[in-house]
Amino acid sequence: MSCFNITAYGAVADGKTDSTQAFQAAIAAAVQTGGGAIYVPSGVFVCGPIHLQSNMTLYLEAGAVLKFATDHEKHPVIPYFFQGVETELFAPLIYAVDAENITIAGRGVLDGQGQYWWSRFPGDFQRPRFICPIRCQNVLIDGVKIINSPCWTINPILCENVTVNQVTIVNPADSPNTDGIDPESCKNVHISNCHIDVGDDCIAIKSGVEKAKYRVACENITITNCTMVHGHGGVVIGSEMSGGVRNVVITNCVFEGTDRGIRIKSRRGRGGIVEDLRVSNIIMKGVMTPFVMNMYYHCGEGGKEPEVWDKNPHPVNEKTPVFRRIHFSDITVREATAAAGFLYGLPEQPVEEISFQNVSVHLAEGAEPGLPAMMCHLEPMKNQGFYCNNVKNLAFRQVKVSGHEGPAFTLENVEGLVLTGCQAEPVTPGAPLYKLSGVKGAQLEQVNGS
Repeated sequence: MSCFNITAYGAVADGKTDSTQAFQAAIAAAVQTGGGAIYVPSGVFVCGPIHLQSNMTLYLEAGAVLKFATDHEKHPVIPYFFQGVETELFAPLIYAVDAENITIAGRGVLDGQGQYWWSRFPGDFQRPRFICPIRCQNVLIDGVKIINSPCWTINPILCENVTVNQVTIVNPADSPNTDGIDPESCKNVHISNCHIDVGDDCIAIKSGVEKAKYRVACENITITNCTMVHGHGGVVIGSEMSGGVRNVVITNCVFEGTDRGIRIKSRRGRGGIVEDLRVSNIIMKGVMTPFVMNMYYHCGEGGKEPEVWDKNPHPVNEKTPVFRRIHFSDITVREATAAAGFLYGLPEQPVEEISFQNVSVHLAEGAEPGLPAMMCHLEPMKNQGFYCNNVKNLAFRQVKVSGHEGPAFTLENVEGLVLTGCQAEPVTPGAPLYKLSGVKGAQLEQVNGS
């Protein structure tokens, strides 16, 4: 592989000199030879957005720090996507368009200097993403540390064969919209061995909103051996899911201090199908609500309309979201605060074929009330068990809930229920294991906590 050292093209490692032209010259030289490695040696460099081309590697040596310019006038505006809708936005800090064989690797640090953007551009659509390949194939991001992203940190859009491995992402816990890894309408995505500590969702899987010109699914996603800290959610699907999300496996991960653990969210009008999700071998600690499925998500444009919050049945059509075939197993949760789980489907479209097996959830002592899901007219909860409403074919097998107040399982409007081998250790004496309302076709076997 040809190597193009940015210092040979005029880059200066003093942490002050603008080296944008040096990067552009190195990239132009690499294009002439059909690709190669843009090499960043140890030292602190400053530059504007980097536009990579096919067959190109951006390699940061150990000890290299690449800071991105804070003057927004140095950031060009390009044709881009926001929530799947075509628009024009600031260019991502590192990006490629219609390219293949793109790599960002090494042991160096990428610093987005996000404070400049957070304070001047409050809207998440206004701030640049950090790393964003668009319509690319064979993308590898490996080994680097990424800090202080202006907005979403890694956001591949309409890409195929994306691997993110051994990457560390650290954004302040209070930084706005600084998601860790957000694959959007991508196919064959592999996320492994990463540490993500951010101010919004650690990983969010998306496929655009109902206004998107093209509805492209996000599918075949594996997430394994990752640690996720702070943030609004560990792994989140939606609410931009109009293109659908399917075939997702999440395993061998630790979530600590995220508001929610596994969170799926959408609403009427958005459409799309979330299906075939497997979650196993997970440890969660200090998570407000470990399991959330919410079809009444009210954030964003149109989220407060009566159609969104109305609890009466509506006609089922292409605008009706679908959640189905979602299974959780071998999960331990400690110090949850709001509820063990919160599942709320639509009366006309229940969430369907959901199972929990070998799951243990302990609620924290002295927890503060919190909202398990973002929906209108929902009161804060604390130390509650599982609450499920509008669900079809729901199974709890060998599930233990402890430290909760009231029933371990409050189940309303459920058709096809299996509750077997479950246990409860409530803090309220005499609390029942379950409370049922509008449940049809129940198979119940109490073991402890009746």
